[in-house]
Amino acid sequence: MPKSKRDKKISLTKTTKLGSKLKQSVMENLREAVTKYEHIFVFHTDNMRNGKLKDVRNEWKDSRFFFGKNKVMSYALGKSAQDEIQTNLHKLALKIEGQCGLLFTNRTVDDVIEWFDNYSEPEFPRAGIRAAYTVTLDEGPLPDTFIHSMEPSLRQLGLPTSLQRGVIQVLKSHTICKEGSIITPEQSRLLKLFGHKMAQFKIVLRYVWSKDGQFRPLLDE
Repeated sequence: MPKSKRDKKISLTKTTKLGSKLKQSVMENLREAVTKYEHIFVFHTDNMRNGKLKDVRNEWKDSRFFFGKNKVMSYALGKSAQDEIQTNLHKLALKIEGQCGLLFTNRTVDDVIEWFDNYSEPEFPRAGIRAAYTVTLDEGPLPDTFIHSMEPSLRQLGLPTSLQRGVIQVLKSHTICKEGSIITPEQSRLLKLFGHKMAQFKIVLRYVWSKDGQFRPLLDE
């Protein structure tokens, strides 16, 4: 009787060694970046989108972004005064928590803050965030961009529609979402179909450390 693929044994020793090598590589890259750059920022993202983050990386090719396991990044920098690899760097390491990343740069602190304060990109909202405004569809035909084959899907998403002579008709006024309400998966899909980019992709700087040993928060705590 042939062996089931589900019975295949995986060497835990090999996977542990691979994980350790990856962690070691991340820590070495972080420590190298500390010596190369003057400032380190801890940041988090609002409405994270990989494509938008890639655009930001391209704008900041002279700097370096790090994402990874918080414990590994904190350990690499040193979580105590005894373990830190630069003066007061442990203060920053202790702030690496939640969904966050690190930005290493030689640009001045004021220039970095100004750039990110002025940067945001509109995005379609995902389920789970609050609607920025109310969206209501009027009774009547939908634009030609909504082809007849889409009608069943629109009905499944909650729209009161029917197909009349090949044109999708909204049978009565319908509110897709109300301002301040939590957006559902169905509403998220509808808002995208109707072109409502009510979310903002933004990188929010929270803390900064500099090689002269200065550490400070950038937001009210």
